[in-house]
Amino acid sequence: MKSLYLDLFFFLNLSADYLICLSAGRICSLRLRRMRYLLASLLGAVYAALSVLPALAFLSAPCWRLGAALLMGLLAFGGEARPLRCMLTMLAVAALFGGALYALMPRPGALRCFSLRELLAVFFCCYGLLKLFSRTRERWDGQRKAQVRLLFQGREAVFSALVDSGNSLRCPDTGERAVIVSPPALRPIFLEHSVLLEELAPIDLVEALSQLPAYMGKLRLIPFRSLGGSGLVPVFRPEQIWIDGREAGDLLVAVSPEARGNGFEAIL
Repeated sequence: MKSLYLDLFFFLNLSADYLICLSAGRICSLRLRRMRYLLASLLGAVYAALSVLPALAFLSAPCWRLGAALLMGLLAFGGEARPLRCMLTMLAVAALFGGALYALMPRPGALRCFSLRELLAVFFCCYGLLKLFSRTRERWDGQRKAQVRLLFQGREAVFSALVDSGNSLRCPDTGERAVIVSPPALRPIFLEHSVLLEELAPIDLVEALSQLPAYMGKLRLIPFRSLGGSGLVPVFRPEQIWIDGREAGDLLVAVSPEARGNGFEAIL
């Protein structure tokens, strides 16, 4: 007779779902929103536990499974710039993870309860394969990305940046380079004032933020020139900035809505 401990089954699913959401976020180079991933994982674990109860066996039907997966994806990645891409990545990770576990079954249809150690071992193998595929694809696309973490006004923002050798934006007075960042990536820093970054023109933005004591004298304008024309861009000096875990030297932060694309929210 087959036995299943519901509490163990719940926590194993919770762990597996959290790791799947976390790996999808890393592969998509997102700012990791761990609380959202945890809530999505709780939803998945509750659904999995309910679906094995005899009275709720109908929940194991494919349509219910797909619905639960979509709800998990929306909860974990609904606030991202490209939620569909993130959700498809999550499903790909889950499919690879589930396929690897199925391959470890002693025979088709056999019931086996995996330990947390086994789940972690299988997960990290799958994660490594997907990460290798993601980096290989980036090389084929001619794109290399870096993880940027910056500190300003005591608050922190983490985002992915495209390493672009064509970015020559510098401060004309000091010669300092600037990383160009899209407004959504700076929301954790500017909080309720981040809407100004998206709605106001550069001159109006600097004037508006200069009226606030917290940002007085913190932002200024520097000129830029590109194939699309020339103009002014607002910049500020972060308190600290790290690129791929290494502290960068003198590097300014320029704000531009154009500095985002497939899998990145800034340009180095």
